[in-house]
Amino acid sequence: MNAPVVAVVGGGQLARMMAPAATALGVHLRVLVESATGSAAQVVVDAPVGAASDEDAITALVAGADVLTFEHEHVPGALLDRIDGSGVPVRPGAAALVHAQDKIVMRRRLTELGVPCPRWAPVTTREDLARFLAGSADGTAVVKTARGGYDGKGVRVVAADDEADDWLAAAARPGGVPVLVEEKVPFTRELAALVARRPSGEVRTWPVVESVQRDGVCAEVVAPAPDLAEDTRAQALDVAVRVAEGLGVVGVLAVELFEVPDADGGAPRVLVNELAMRPHNSGHWTIDGSVTSQFEQHLRAVLDLPLGDVTPRAPWTVMANVLGSTLPELTDALPAVAALDPGAKVQLYGKEVRPGRKLAHVNVSGDDLAQVRARALAAAALLRGEQPGQDGPTRTDGE
Repeated sequence: MNAPVVAVVGGGQLARMMAPAATALGVHLRVLVESATGSAAQVVVDAPVGAASDEDAITALVAGADVLTFEHEHVPGALLDRIDGSGVPVRPGAAALVHAQDKIVMRRRLTELGVPCPRWAPVTTREDLARFLAGSADGTAVVKTARGGYDGKGVRVVAADDEADDWLAAAARPGGVPVLVEEKVPFTRELAALVARRPSGEVRTWPVVESVQRDGVCAEVVAPAPDLAEDTRAQALDVAVRVAEGLGVVGVLAVELFEVPDADGGAPRVLVNELAMRPHNSGHWTIDGSVTSQFEQHLRAVLDLPLGDVTPRAPWTVMANVLGSTLPELTDALPAVAALDPGAKVQLYGKEVRPGRKLAHVNVSGDDLAQVRARALAAAALLRGEQPGQDGPTRTDGE
């Protein structure tokens, strides 16, 4: 029997981390990488080089493949429709993926589904923005570009109607990216709900996690989210499943959420912030902290295999990102990390070191949250070339 072939667009760390799961399942992974020296290209044997927008490259990638999936959303929908029409299933399909590509499309559809979102509106003029600001409780709002933003890019907090003139002018040009505005949510923390769905409809959800952001980038993930009210947990998982089913998502879906106080004094509630239809930073803890990782589950889902058990392996798992380093090579720190904490699980991404770049992460699991978190942060500090307890470098490249 021939091994199933899963074609993946995108050659970053997410595709790289699919490789061990594919090997274990006997799946042949074929990854379209941006560079022959990129993160995934270092570990995947079948890694042709090409751009995600190149129809010839995508067509060659899917030749003989059982399914096409992604590690990022930046693939033209019309191209995906043509691939799907050629007989190669695209999962998630273009009709679902557009909701992760365009924030205006996402907000409209989530509103139709009754999914709780921040107050929002599309804006094309300064007057549109002024009207929205007039209804703001504190006179501020969050302006976003509808496409292309991630990790804090394409997001701007404004307090005056002229503070987005450059984006509005760019949006008005032919081919310009539309703009929307959202209320600045008075959230208490950020949560994430991770769900996997297969074409036959089976759905699995992992525990809701807390995502700790620094400079608009995920720095830590705590699984499960500590001190999470049962009603809030249930709402978060219900929202994630409703989104997955309502949008027809196949594969892993990450739903990033704001936890906000309830106006009537009940349990906190959640509002949807962003969506990602692929393995996600908030799910890296599952590699070591769950019976089935998000990467294995994504492969199972897109191949329409029965989904795996998502039971946590320990009461707590903390993932600490390594954002930049003073070391020329992160492998230089491995002896120190292993000596400090033999239980710390390190994932290096094989990337060239740049200030603030996502270079690696560390997972630590255990029974005591404070100890687990301290251990994860200490190991991450060593990989940044610091002594444990020092503040990390400032992120600059938005990757």
